[in-house]
Amino acid sequence: MHTVVIAPDSFKGTIAAAPAADAVGRGWQRVRPHDHIRLLPMADGGEGTADAFATAVPGAERVPVTVTGPEGTPVEASWVLLPATDDAPGGTGVVELANTSGIELLGTPPRLRPLDAHTKGFGEAIAAALARGVSRLVLGIGSSSSTDGGTGMLAALGARFTDAAGRPIADGGRGLADLAAADLSALPALPPGGVTVLSDVTNPLLGRRGAAAVFGPQKGATPDDIAALDAGLARLAALTTADPDAAGAGAAGGTGFGLLAWGAALVPGSAAVADLVGLREAVAEASVVVTGEGSYDGQSAAGKVPAHVGAVAAASGVPVALVAGRITPDADVSGFAGTASLTDLAGSAEAALADPGRWLVEAGAALAASLL
Repeated sequence: MHTVVIAPDSFKGTIAAAPAADAVGRGWQRVRPHDHIRLLPMADGGEGTADAFATAVPGAERVPVTVTGPEGTPVEASWVLLPATDDAPGGTGVVELANTSGIELLGTPPRLRPLDAHTKGFGEAIAAALARGVSRLVLGIGSSSSTDGGTGMLAALGARFTDAAGRPIADGGRGLADLAAADLSALPALPPGGVTVLSDVTNPLLGRRGAAAVFGPQKGATPDDIAALDAGLARLAALTTADPDAAGAGAAGGTGFGLLAWGAALVPGSAAVADLVGLREAVAEASVVVTGEGSYDGQSAAGKVPAHVGAVAAASGVPVALVAGRITPDADVSGFAGTASLTDLAGSAEAALADPGRWLVEAGAALAASLL
């Protein structure tokens, strides 16, 4: 009997990391039913981050919460409570922007609201975790729908953002045009273990590499909208002490900046998730590791989940295999003991995208047959 650690990222737009890991595991056990499977789905702070923790950490509890979604309507969301540890005796709360204020909540295709979507629901979920008494917060801020600089989130936590007449500004990036004062004095203290923000985005808040210019178009912003949003974010930056040039300040429409203003620490997402779910310890006890992502290409070796998992496995002398929706010709797969492409298994990219769960099962079975 062998121990197999299955640690993929999400297959963006098709299947999240947790069900992807489960499908690969089912395929593996179809061929090798007596092997011990350990599911450790990975994430980088975007959609599926909470699911990854809920699956990977024994004793994790999913806590339901109703929040104000990015369209101003109620959304049934959840956060994850991780068990108490010596350095977090009240447990750790994992809160994900994607399932509280994310672009996926705007429908398919999304009803984009480049000026009016906001992060209020994310702040409400954070407040719920704090009310539960957590000792530490881990916040995933990928998959944002808005460009409000995190003002919706901060307002839900007690901050006040007002216009020249002292009235609260409108929700979303639109309200930033009227911003005259920012009062953060009523924000709650950070929990004892601090607030760790997961993001693999390093953009600053403002300018040509900033939140509005780089990420605004995918949220529906026109060139005029981008100029207005960037100007609004600059007004916000002038009224707070956080550094708009800090790496990651522009993440999630400036939510990274808002969290810096609260005192949070921004860290690279995939490496932090790996540490928090105990990837290194699990890999050290494994016979083989399987990782993966939607598209493995020439850029995947630079900081993506498969590269990090592969490095951890190499450090322990454990062979690692790759599953990907597609593997492009420019990808370097020389470090993997085996590979499986869903596109090749299904016969076409369209077939693989139509039923990724089925082909992930087949990928798991193919790797089990070839590796051990």
